[in-house]
Amino acid sequence: MPIPVNNTPTNESRRRFLRHTGQLLIGFHLLPASLRLAQAGETISPMPDEGNINTWLRLDAEGNLTVLTGKTELGQGIKTALMQIAAEELDISMQKVNIIIADTAQTADERYTAGSASITASGSAIRSAAAEARKILLELAAAQLHTTVQQLAVKDGVVTALNTKEAISYGALLKGRSIEGKVTEKAPLKDPAKYTIVGTAWPRDDIKAMATAQPVYVQDIRMPGMVHARILRPPVYGAKLSSLPNDDPAGVTGLLKIFRNGSFVAVVTSEEYQAIKALKYLREKAIWQKPVLSPAQDKLFDQVTALPLKGEEVAKNEAAEAAIAGAAAKVEAVYKRPYQMHGSIGPSCAVALWKEDLLTVWSHSQGAFPLRSTLADLLHLPESKIRVIAVPGSGCYGHNGADDAGADAALLAMELPGRPVRVQWMREDEHCWEPYGSAMVMKLTGGLDASGQLLAIDTTLWSDTHVARPGGKAGHFLAGRDLATPFTFTPGGYSGGSYRNALPLYDTLRKVTLFNYKGPLRTSALRSLGAYANIFALESFMDELAIRAGKDPAAFRLQNLKDERAKAVIQKVMDITQWEKRTGAKAASVGWGIAFAQYKNDAAYFAVVAEVAIDKTAKQYRVKSLTGVIDAGQVINIDGLKNQTEGGMIQSTSWTLLEQVQYNEKGILSRGWDSYPILRFQAVPSIAVEVINRPGSPPVGAGEAAQGPTAAAIANAIYQATGSRLRELPLKPDKINWQY
Repeated sequence: MPIPVNNTPTNESRRRFLRHTGQLLIGFHLLPASLRLAQAGETISPMPDEGNINTWLRLDAEGNLTVLTGKTELGQGIKTALMQIAAEELDISMQKVNIIIADTAQTADERYTAGSASITASGSAIRSAAAEARKILLELAAAQLHTTVQQLAVKDGVVTALNTKEAISYGALLKGRSIEGKVTEKAPLKDPAKYTIVGTAWPRDDIKAMATAQPVYVQDIRMPGMVHARILRPPVYGAKLSSLPNDDPAGVTGLLKIFRNGSFVAVVTSEEYQAIKALKYLREKAIWQKPVLSPAQDKLFDQVTALPLKGEEVAKNEAAEAAIAGAAAKVEAVYKRPYQMHGSIGPSCAVALWKEDLLTVWSHSQGAFPLRSTLADLLHLPESKIRVIAVPGSGCYGHNGADDAGADAALLAMELPGRPVRVQWMREDEHCWEPYGSAMVMKLTGGLDASGQLLAIDTTLWSDTHVARPGGKAGHFLAGRDLATPFTFTPGGYSGGSYRNALPLYDTLRKVTLFNYKGPLRTSALRSLGAYANIFALESFMDELAIRAGKDPAAFRLQNLKDERAKAVIQKVMDITQWEKRTGAKAASVGWGIAFAQYKNDAAYFAVVAEVAIDKTAKQYRVKSLTGVIDAGQVINIDGLKNQTEGGMIQSTSWTLLEQVQYNEKGILSRGWDSYPILRFQAVPSIAVEVINRPGSPPVGAGEAAQGPTAAAIANAIYQATGSRLRELPLKPDKINWQY
């Protein structure tokens, strides 16, 4: 049979592109070897066709496997999980596997890393490609060893004929050529019962590097000849620069350039601290025309709910309205979520280089390809002259300032050809200018019959956009809006992010109406988008309905669910926490609450029980423990799944207890950790996560499953202990009626 391999040389422009960036990476000595390999372009192909096997994986002459994905590593562990998937399907040891992530010169365009979809999307593509590659390799081996495919066994990339014991490696079969086959999705997949890698707790190299303080982040990049920049941000949204001082900053050596284009101003210096000093000088001397932010923070919720907006009927159901109108008991409640920020531990950063008519940008963007297309619009360059390489950033789930920092660096790199330009945001830049998670209002109305059976739930919600990521139009960049000839910003139109998880999974009549408003602050994707607030509201409301019906909150949920996997996670967390004993007798100083959701109603199932300790004398409470059960279908890396779930529970606890962006008419007041506190180590509750593994079911997204249920469970536990129903986030102790 003909060997399906590719010997076609790469074209000259592509060689020049990779040669240019490869030379640069000689000096990129602070990153681990695995990341340097992915950056340096050592495995080159024409622009990937998603239907080709070698778009997703490649084998070299020594039998080493390189996996390629357009998704980015955010700390969620997908690098290790995707490597496990490929290694398992091809029967190659993990020690021989490397991965390249989100590089516009090498990987497929998988848009954004968002929505807990990396394993579902990229993972399934890699698995199918690996299965196809295995099929081709076994057919080659059968011909080489003069036997049948059925008589072959594979171990660690070596194929052995069972009848003759002759063996040949994958590398020897290919002889340095790449597999050129198409992914038909018809190749047989490995039986999950035979898995030895998938489902195990394979150690993550990135965690080891982080724990030992190795340079793994974009913030750690250092290159020969690199210069440093800081951006002069306006004092408030929409401010325009009136004037800058004519003189250079006094006492600042190493000043290379003060760049101004309209209201976009940057300083570039030889050393980083020089840029900080120059920025301080410009902040003190710059004069701005400043608009007023409106509505005021204390009037926001009242004003947005009073706006004459046209609602979007997400789920129209006249029967639900009628059922509630005729119900024996009608329950109504309004829940509120403030603006909340990502609060990335490392402020946004990017490095850009314009050299030999090519622009390379290193960024912690969650969408390397959309960033490239948006930079093309900003700079009036063809996409073929721009390469974006994803590098992990220090802390972010969602759309923070990463893309904006990339645009800042790209603009300045064009002014300084041949010099790598590093843009590092300051802490107050990150706090004040990142896109926040939208403030939201959720009004829920429900009806119960005379026996306490749930009849219907009617939800009305108000939200600003959760989708303003760069996607081709330069107005999505802060810098694009501040140029002398500004680009227009149009917010995203994906309203599904606003009503994510607003539609109950429970077996009842359902109606959902969404009102999209435009608020005073910049908003975009924060982990789980609208699901966090919608689940907080819905699962708090389910408790209110259960109490009105005179039923146990957990039993009430089980009674109104038909989905057996949903019921299984609830029952499991009840068993682990001995729910009936805990909630049967009310303790004076402890409260217990339960909540549940299936993320997006099609991803991971998650149920959680929160335990809160009450100090009535001090008028304080503390989240003492959180116990969760998750079902994400087939588990790839069990430790990775637990890590993600535990992290989501902790992050949600921080949001739920503490986090709220403060602002007034002059701008953002939450400019640092003192004015935007997050959960400290000593306040982290005891966390336990149990996993229900379903090897026969497809893996589904799990990274955002825990946020909403955790918030509701805490609110429900506070109610169980104190009788105070807290409906407005964050759940501050001063909102509790301590006279109970």
